[in-house]
Amino acid sequence: METLDKKDIEILRILQQNSRLTTKEVAQRVHLSSTPVFERMKRLESEGYIKKYVAVLDHQRLKCGFVVFCSVKLKELNREIATEFACTIKNIPEVVECYNISGDYDYLLKIHAPDMKYYQEFVLNVLGTIPCLGSLMSTFVMAEVKHEYAIPLR
Repeated sequence: METLDKKDIEILRILQQNSRLTTKEVAQRVHLSSTPVFERMKRLESEGYIKKYVAVLDHQRLKCGFVVFCSVKLKELNREIATEFACTIKNIPEVVECYNISGDYDYLLKIHAPDMKYYQEFVLNVLGTIPCLGSLMSTFVMAEVKHEYAIPLR
């Protein structure tokens, strides 16, 4: 973050809260004119600080509120197998997040499903067909206590 100054950080904070604000609205909040704010936003995008702008959807209303964290252990682990597994997981829409982790398991998946029956079929017919998968452990979310999208910026 050595190339970011206080105004850049302030712009990022504002955009994390509401990325639909116009450049003019952001400029008013950071006490700059629109042109330098526009240029800063474009630079933040081009340098990769801002990856993309998205709409956050309500998974409960969309009937995908059954959330599961699935810990995956591969049969064996090497670069080729890890690459193959990652490519496979990237093409499964129900898996919304995937992390390579340390510990007893190799990967942690966050999965959205409509209900337990759907998840059971998903494990059998999708995850269960991945050749390198050794074992998995499912943890079902009973209630979401905190879910922030913003990265704390200092």
